Amino acid sequence: MTRPPGGGVDRAELARRVVALVRDPLLRVVTVSDLGVLRGVAVDAAGHVTVELTPTYGGCPAVAAIRVAIRAELRAAGFDRVDVVTLLVPAWSSDWITPEGRRKLARHGIAPPSSAPNHDRSTPLCLGPLRPAVRCPRCRSLRTREVARYGPTACTELRSCRDCRESFAHVKEV
Repeated sequence: MTRPPGGGVDRAELARRVVALVRDPLLRVVTVSDLGVLRGVAVDAAGHVTVELTPTYGGCPAVAAIRVAIRAELRAAGFDRVDVVTLLVPAWSSDWITPEGRRKLARHGIAPPSSAPNHDRSTPLCLGPLRPAVRCPRCRSLRTREVARYGPTACTELRSCRDCRESFAHVKEV
């Protein structure tokens, strides 16, 4: 971390720290940083902050609420000029969820995704199940089944465990 004259925290680093703590409004247990939707934070010489976000999918309704929360938190930290930019390229991948974000999801009963599918135009030969097994976040069993393709949010699905019989959300691999 760079420090300006006088020993205070660099304004860009402060802005990044503030934004990194903003919670996702739909998956409240993780921050935008944990979820991997925070792509960048920059502060110019005049103190104007630009935040770059990549939503989990193009039509994600949480983006508007995230923008409002980011602006409010940055204003509370003393940043008056804030722009929040949505980047759709490259598209968000569930692989961008941080290890800490995956732990938080699992700790709160939401199964984190496994690795995202390969999108490099090759066609892998797959003789087994097309989707990876999903581990129950409560009892750790792999004996789970899809109940509904869409869960509480569009980026999740609803699953049920055959062993402990609990239902849970699973963040889909993208």
